[in-house]
Amino acid sequence: MGHEIGTNRYGVGAEPPAFARLPILQPGQSVPEGATYLPAGPETILWGRLPSRLDAPVLTIRSGDSVVVDTVSHEGILPDQGQDPAAYFAQHGVGEDAVLRDAVAIAARSPRDPAADGPHVVTGPIRVEGARPGDLLAITIERLEPRVPYGVISNRHGKGALPGLLPRSGTTVSVFAPVEERDGALVGTLPRVEGGPRDVAFPLAPFLGTMGVAPASDERPHSVPPGPHGGNIDIKLLVEGTTLHLPVQVEGALAYVGDPHFAQGDGEVALTALEASLRATLRFDVVPREQALAAFGDVTGPLVRTPEHLVPTGLDPDLNEAMRKAVHAALSLLQARYGMEEHLAYAYLSAATDFDVSQVVDITTGVHARIRIADLEGPGSEGAASEGTSSEEQSHDGD
Repeated sequence: MGHEIGTNRYGVGAEPPAFARLPILQPGQSVPEGATYLPAGPETILWGRLPSRLDAPVLTIRSGDSVVVDTVSHEGILPDQGQDPAAYFAQHGVGEDAVLRDAVAIAARSPRDPAADGPHVVTGPIRVEGARPGDLLAITIERLEPRVPYGVISNRHGKGALPGLLPRSGTTVSVFAPVEERDGALVGTLPRVEGGPRDVAFPLAPFLGTMGVAPASDERPHSVPPGPHGGNIDIKLLVEGTTLHLPVQVEGALAYVGDPHFAQGDGEVALTALEASLRATLRFDVVPREQALAAFGDVTGPLVRTPEHLVPTGLDPDLNEAMRKAVHAALSLLQARYGMEEHLAYAYLSAATDFDVSQVVDITTGVHARIRIADLEGPGSEGAASEGTSSEEQSHDGD
């Protein structure tokens, strides 16, 4: 556990805010003994861009290895918030010892072009030995721990689902949202009116908004639009116990993660979710091309597996086209994995599968389908795939 914020900074005899009683995970603090650990700092992150094939890895691992990765939220370090997280969060009653030291270092020392780069901070790249173009990289989320007991929700630059209308001021509106423990669970809190009691509470469901691999390009991609490489996919299903499959595009995959969230509604309509820093424990497995094709067909973009669902995705600047791409991806998956004829797969999707909008605010919009595994792999199912996750996620022999 991280250290708790002392009460003295709130005045003698004063009761600290409820969020101030929760732990802080500073860099390197409370990392499990023997774990492979990747901190977030100016030497191990990119701010506003994603790794290209030319970027040197900051860590090299083998297929099947787990890594503890610190991530840092961009909220609180951006220029429109002063690019000084200690001063920014002090306005909301956060003591200096509760501000992450790596966030302070990134804000002060990491290069970023505000006119050309995105807002997100990503940790990496991580080279996975044996990963080759045509394979899949399976990233399993084993654990997600909040590093701080607070986050920020922002609407900026006239973006979001209502551009030109909100924010009404035309400038950034950043809403501070502390986390509290209520009835044994952590919740985000908001007031109904500015300065009022925080009587609106919603459950936390932490996930990483950005998970990806390097594209086969010399140029570092902008951090905002997602693509076949993954990136800023903002799929809130990627909580603990789920796996993201990504088509490997360069030797070693060069994986990265970031844009940590505490909670998000599908659509992410205001522009950001409850953005806040997380410590992630992730397992990286190479799925060789032959096994990947047998398990999923030809995967050309992010594919999520949860305990209950297979989740193919569609990405496009046009939301209608993103929907069509998600349907095509779902049909391809059903045909390859379960041998369903196209017209029957189409009927099944229409009757039994939800297509959800991941987000509409990242230049490239996202739609994802939730195909229930039990429908196709339940007891007595003739079309059940014979292999499980363990056999799908095997590395190349000898790599």
